[in-house]
Amino acid sequence: MQNNPAKAAPAHKAANAATAGVDIEVKNVSKFFRRTRADEPQAALLNVSLSIRAGTFACLVGPSGCGKSTLLNLIGGFLQADRGEITAGGRVIQVPGADRGMIFQEPTLFPWLSVRDNVLFGPRAQHACTAPVEREADELLRIVGLSGFSRHYPHQLSGGMKQRLAIARALVNKPGVLLMDEPFGALDAITRSHMQGFLLDIWASHRTTVVFVTHDVEEAVLLADTVVVMSPRPGRISAVVPIEIARPRSPDAVDSEEQVTARRAVRAVLTGSSTHV
Repeated sequence: MQNNPAKAAPAHKAANAATAGVDIEVKNVSKFFRRTRADEPQAALLNVSLSIRAGTFACLVGPSGCGKSTLLNLIGGFLQADRGEITAGGRVIQVPGADRGMIFQEPTLFPWLSVRDNVLFGPRAQHACTAPVEREADELLRIVGLSGFSRHYPHQLSGGMKQRLAIARALVNKPGVLLMDEPFGALDAITRSHMQGFLLDIWASHRTTVVFVTHDVEEAVLLADTVVVMSPRPGRISAVVPIEIARPRSPDAVDSEEQVTARRAVRAVLTGSSTHV
C-alpha cells in the first residue's frame, strides 16, 4: 500500500506559489513544571534565546528530557512561557493558530473522515473552504502521492502515507511555520528515508519555516540549515551549528564527506567536546 513519496513530491515544482515563511524569535524563555502543587517547580527550559530566519529549516537535537518538545509546543502556542516571549512574524505567540502547522510522531488524523476530508478539515473549521481551497487540497494530495486514496480512511493507510497526509493537512492552511516533533521516529528505515526525501522536496517548493525535533544527528544534518543543540535539563542552547552543505540534498548522500564532517561537529557539541557556540 506504500507509495514512494520521494517520487511523488518533485511534481510540485510548478505548482502553487510558495508559502512565505516567517521569522521566529525566542527571547529569554524559561518554562517550569511541577508534578503537584506541593512540589518545587522544576525548570524544563531556562533562559533560552533563539532566532530562526524566515524560510529556513532548523532542527532541534539534544538528550532526552532536554526540552526540545517543550520548546516546540511553546512555539506552537500549546504551552505558555513562564518567562520571556516568543514571536512568529513579529507577533507574540499566545495560543495555537493556523499560521503554525504542527505534526507529531503519531499522525493526529480524524479516523471518521476520509483522506480528502482530513485535508479540508482546517479550512472548513475556519469557514474558508472555497472552490480554490478544494482545488489546492486535491493538488496537495497529488503532490504527496495520495490522490488515488482520497476516499480512503486513515486506517487504510500505511504509516508513511499517514504522515504524508498529516503534512498535506498542515500545508493546506498555508502556515508560515511548520513544527514537526520527531515525525519519522516510528517509521521503518526505508520509509523514513523516503519521507526525508519527500520533506526536502516539499520544503524546497514551499519555503515554509520549519522547526523539526529529532534525536537523530544524521537526520538533522541531512535536513537542516541550522542544527540547534540543546543541553541536558534544564534545557539551554548549547550551540547553533550551521549546516553549509549545498542543496538540493538527498538521503542517498548521507555518507558524503560534507555530511560526515557536519555530523562530527554536531556530535562534538552534544558530547561537550566542543566550545562552538
